[in-house]
Amino acid sequence: MTPHNHAKPGDYAEAVLLPGDPLRAKWIAETFLSDAKLVNSVRNCLGFTGTWNGEPVSVQATGMGQPSTAIYVHELLNTYGVKTMIRVGTCGGLNTKVKVRDVVIGASAATDSTIVTGAFGNYNYAPAADFSLLRAADDAARAKGKTVHVGGIVSSDIFYHPSGLEAYGRLIEHGVLGVEMEAATLYTLAARFGAKALTICTMTDCLITGDEIDAEARQTSLSDMVEIALDVAVGG
Repeated sequence: MTPHNHAKPGDYAEAVLLPGDPLRAKWIAETFLSDAKLVNSVRNCLGFTGTWNGEPVSVQATGMGQPSTAIYVHELLNTYGVKTMIRVGTCGGLNTKVKVRDVVIGASAATDSTIVTGAFGNYNYAPAADFSLLRAADDAARAKGKTVHVGGIVSSDIFYHPSGLEAYGRLIEHGVLGVEMEAATLYTLAARFGAKALTICTMTDCLITGDEIDAEARQTSLSDMVEIALDVAVGG
């Protein structure tokens, strides 16, 4: 147990899905997992364990942003023995070839967060996904007929940039696909502690074109993304 998690040893499966939103964690557990059991509710950052296709898998909310994510990921790895972590969430589009409802798989994650950039001295560390998980997710998405984009994303600690889209200008010029708020820290901690990690996002709003996904399409798209992540988690 930790100050942020009252789960007992063995309560988590070795593979865990990581949504930011606690209610999304609850929805994933109730919608997709068999025999789902609540294992953590400290600060309402809900965690569950159940099975998917007969294999044990957990889902744990991380909260919003990299500082919160770092706490839960660190403890899952070092207190609960988790080996595989897949972030499931949404991202804003930074590339016009990525349309709303498309799946974005983060091969690498740039960041403006000092949680990552401040830890490597004069080096610009480039955290990356586990390739076996990445390849499996790409295969699974294509098998489901989903339009999928694999490439760089950016994890920002700032949601409301004073300069708006201009803040991402150089990233856009270099082909970055989307912006979210957690992946870089997830990848960094997985690398530090020898675990496997991946980020899969549904693009729900394009910062360039202004296109947005409607509520009904959002739920359907998130369902597809979660099923892809679960297949990869139990197979990886």
